[in-house]
Amino acid sequence: MADKGHLIIISGPSGVGKGTVCDRLLKQRKSIVKSVSVTTRKPRIGEVDGVDYFFKSKRQYDELKEKGGFLETFSIYDNYYGTPAEFVEKNINSGKSVLLEIDVQGALAVKQKMPESKLIFLAPPSIEHLVQRLCKRNTEDEQSFNKRICAARTELDNKDKYDYIIINDDIDKATEEIKRIIDDITK
Repeated sequence: MADKGHLIIISGPSGVGKGTVCDRLLKQRKSIVKSVSVTTRKPRIGEVDGVDYFFKSKRQYDELKEKGGFLETFSIYDNYYGTPAEFVEKNINSGKSVLLEIDVQGALAVKQKMPESKLIFLAPPSIEHLVQRLCKRNTEDEQSFNKRICAARTELDNKDKYDYIIINDDIDKATEEIKRIIDDITK
């Protein structure tokens, strides 16, 4: 029987570079699989069921939730999202490590259910630096932008609840630091 894998969770405020770091990690560490979330929203063009998300009806989602099938769950814009416990546990039990990119609230909820999981917080060098990054993205209206900054402040207040904190002042350096952490975790 294979050694058990690990659940590695990466969180941080919007715009800090979580997606970029996770994409790089998945390309460079073939022993890691990306956690695929369940959602009730409709697939976007090009999205594949079981790759991008597990797309479910609201009824299917509710049934899974009632059976305790999620490590964490939340709703946004009338759609529901959740981390499927079976997917994570099956991969960990087969010896693979699972990488979960998730918000702070979800990460802390998963940590309560799976205390052995490892939490990595990706932080900006400063809140001002994060504001500049989000401004450069130019992807939100002013109201959405202000909500993201407010959420970022709350998320940063929770960083001390994580096992590791990495400051992303250079994406290559941050990725290398997280790779070293994962290598230590998965030894």
